Amino acid sequence: MAETRRPTDAELAILQTLWDLGPTTVRAVHEALGGDQRGAYTTVLKTMQIMADKGLVHRDTSARSHVYTPVHSQQRTQGSLVRDLASRAFGGSAGNLVLRALQEQPTDPDELAAIRTLLERLEAER
Repeated sequence: MAETRRPTDAELAILQTLWDLGPTTVRAVHEALGGDQRGAYTTVLKTMQIMADKGLVHRDTSARSHVYTPVHSQQRTQGSLVRDLASRAFGGSAGNLVLRALQEQPTDPDELAAIRTLLERLEAER
């Protein structure tokens, strides 16, 4: 994912839906986002067209209903966003970003265990 092509909040919601559902149509994404409760079909359609132009999704036009697929995995997109946030808001420090995140949001025991496991693995690799 190009660093200058960061998805907007609306685009991230659509990407999350595509990652959850797999390749799908605008109608399916619109319905998954709550139908008319979260915006008109045409708004979702236009946003997904813009996302295709930005290179965030691939549009398969071989069928009557176009099918959209994320260009990059959820992990790659999240990694790019985290690197960008660390760079812009934390002077490039992943540690400071993690410390702030843990101070700001409640963390359940399973997440804490996964964090400990990751820290132990990183320490063992050094």
